Amino acid sequence: MRITRTVAGRSRRTAVMATTGLTAAALLLTGCGDSESDSEGADANGNITLTLADFGQFGYKEAGLFEKYHELHPNITVKANTSADEKVYYPKFLQQLNTGSGLADVHGVEVGRVKELVDTKADAFADLSKVVDTDQWVNWKALQATTDDGKVIGAGTDIGPMSICYRRDLFEKAGLPTDRTEVAAKLAGGWEDYLALGEEYKKKAPKDTFFMDSASAMYNGVVGSNEEQYYSKDGKAIYKESAGVKEGWNLATQAVDKGLSQGLAQFTDEWGVALRKGSIASVACPAWMAARIATDSGDAYKGKWDIALTPGKTAANWGGSFLAVPAKGKHVKEATELVKWLTAPEQQAAVFKAAGLFPSNKGAYELPDVKTAKLEYFNNAPIGEIYAEEAQVIPAAVLGPKDGVIKDTISTQINNMEQRGTSPDDAWEAATKALDKVIG
Repeated sequence: MRITRTVAGRSRRTAVMATTGLTAAALLLTGCGDSESDSEGADANGNITLTLADFGQFGYKEAGLFEKYHELHPNITVKANTSADEKVYYPKFLQQLNTGSGLADVHGVEVGRVKELVDTKADAFADLSKVVDTDQWVNWKALQATTDDGKVIGAGTDIGPMSICYRRDLFEKAGLPTDRTEVAAKLAGGWEDYLALGEEYKKKAPKDTFFMDSASAMYNGVVGSNEEQYYSKDGKAIYKESAGVKEGWNLATQAVDKGLSQGLAQFTDEWGVALRKGSIASVACPAWMAARIATDSGDAYKGKWDIALTPGKTAANWGGSFLAVPAKGKHVKEATELVKWLTAPEQQAAVFKAAGLFPSNKGAYELPDVKTAKLEYFNNAPIGEIYAEEAQVIPAAVLGPKDGVIKDTISTQINNMEQRGTSPDDAWEAATKALDKVIG
């Protein structure tokens, strides 16, 4: 099956694939690093230790890549320092960059932070354009970590092309289509169609179920399909005027007003309980989300979930990361070679197979572990095919230094509308006031 989508002017973190033979429980392994792993200089035999600092799950340990790299380079051992919370990790990383002390040889960078580093800290990083071929990545990914003069401060790891994850059994009980191509056809006009489908669902919804988990999650999907989101091309913060933000906000408020959402902030305990109880019929679903859904929903709903293309004619991205090499690291040359290897097609495909993180390297899309991958938990959805098609037509979004802060602040106020009954006007005022203090 070939999934196609056309866009005017353009050709257009998850569960383990059924082909791997692994269980859903393996999908959401948390990378665990040594609590301390200082990289010292080479010993008398020329052996060195490279440290890699990251957050959450990058999939390298799950895929056994550090051990494999040691086999290829017997004098190099790679150790990871993994932080559970990126919001704790990043301020510490900035402090390390400012002082030049405590830096690892390689650092992970979340997409919502990369523009700030490109604009304000580019000199603090090795230029990876001398080592990696940025043409291997989807074009918009490479642009995110590239300065105006062509310096590349980070090599792309995973990305988060969007889809809709939905419960086939609940859709059927509500009289909606269940086939993924038919569901995608119902959503072809855009996120407005997603709300319209939600209203259809609500008319015959099974008792104690809701069409979507969170209006704020849908909001992120809407905004992610726009080229201009929170900043203009000249670097001005435009979240108050952005057409994408306005569209996302208006649709989110409609979802709340129509009672289509269960009002659960994603990744909270309450959200996980709702998935386990089976009360959520659909989720705005970047590639890495499938793992969390499968883990929290459990064996009772295996095969009852499915995946359809994201609403509309323009794909969207939500999430993704980079690997960067601090210029003041102890082993810059060796670290850049490690980054080149970890972000090559074969290694990105291995991470996808082991942890479900979708590659940003286009070469991985033609490898069997990606191209023919199916997601057993999601009714054998051809996940490699779906997300590869989406990834290559996502708009090259304009990023800004405080994208992550803006997104989180607005999402919090949407959650307040759902959970506390805050009016849309009051919620928007609270969001903009908070952001004015941060951004000015």
